[in-house]
Amino acid sequence: MEQIILVLMLFIVINCAFKLSFWKWWQAGLYGLLVAVFTVLACPYAILQSKTQIADYLQNVEALQDMAIIITLESAVCFSFCVTYLRGLFGKKNPWWAVALWWYPSLLLFPVLFYCLTELIFAFVGVPFSTVSYVLAAVALAALPLLAKLVRYLVPESDLRLEMHFLISLFICMLGLLTTVNGKTVYAAVDEPVNWHAVALSVVLFVGLFLVGFVWDRFKFPLIQRWRNRKAKKEAGKP
Repeated sequence: MEQIILVLMLFIVINCAFKLSFWKWWQAGLYGLLVAVFTVLACPYAILQSKTQIADYLQNVEALQDMAIIITLESAVCFSFCVTYLRGLFGKKNPWWAVALWWYPSLLLFPVLFYCLTELIFAFVGVPFSTVSYVLAAVALAALPLLAKLVRYLVPESDLRLEMHFLISLFICMLGLLTTVNGKTVYAAVDEPVNWHAVALSVVLFVGLFLVGFVWDRFKFPLIQRWRNRKAKKEAGKP
């Protein structure tokens, strides 16, 4: 389970870099500065954590389910951004609230950095906690704009980057749902007999609607063409 969560964190960072690749370099730098300030301010809370507490949290199904909800919501925001950006590429006007989707980088990056900070504190025993937090903050400050620039260099086409951002968001959403299982059955299947009446009704509806659609598709275009020809003849007969 811990390996899945680590993979999830890695893809959260990658997805954030893809989102920042649509920004200008100084905008990504401002977000990196915000993340760096958060890392320094989170140090007093990170030193209060223990490996036992983190391990218990990773084994807590209810806590993981709450986290999965947050991951799903952020993925939905990323999906909405992809749709509105694609509409803009085709010249369609987006609603006013779509601006918020553009300026939403990633809030999941903050718990990822908090987890990294606690793990670094456990790893570098004897090093002052403030030094560890400042080093991680400096790395985050420099890495985020560089990662965004690297993504733009490797994938210069904005539409391709948008597609990859969508696919990574979908993968993160699926991983977030997988982390809630944790080796247990979250939703048990209900043992019920097969409702053959409902199955038969579904089959009849499917076949009936399929036939209606097939017949309509065969006669739709000839009818439309006849209507257009009649309309053209009427307009041609007018003085």
